Amino acid sequence: MNDERHVAIKHVLLPKDMNPVGTVFGGVILAHIDMAALVEARRAAPLRFVTRAMREVEFKEPVYVGDTLTYFTRTLSVGRTSIAVHVVVEAERWRADQGEAVQVTEAEVVLVAVDEHGRKRPIGG
Repeated sequence: MNDERHVAIKHVLLPKDMNPVGTVFGGVILAHIDMAALVEARRAAPLRFVTRAMREVEFKEPVYVGDTLTYFTRTLSVGRTSIAVHVVVEAERWRADQGEAVQVTEAEVVLVAVDEHGRKRPIGG
């Protein structure tokens, strides 16, 4: 739909986010992917959304304490009741040279607009 990507969320990983191996819990990143997709969906329509699906999440690089994660989003499509959002997550290593970023994962998230009772509603009205 649009090739422009937006920064939806940016945060630093803390010790509370880590597993016993010393890398981030995957669920921490998944929760932020979900939130980033919501931020992007609300750019298209200021509605309530729920997550319907999160597709093809593969962790490519580890994330460590102190890394800064940036969640880039782009709207893929807007349907009658749903929006598909592409989310790319990059880590800036705090120990590395300034500006080095590595892609750690990406996902497609499908969100559905709902009314105050949790039922699907049209995005356009």
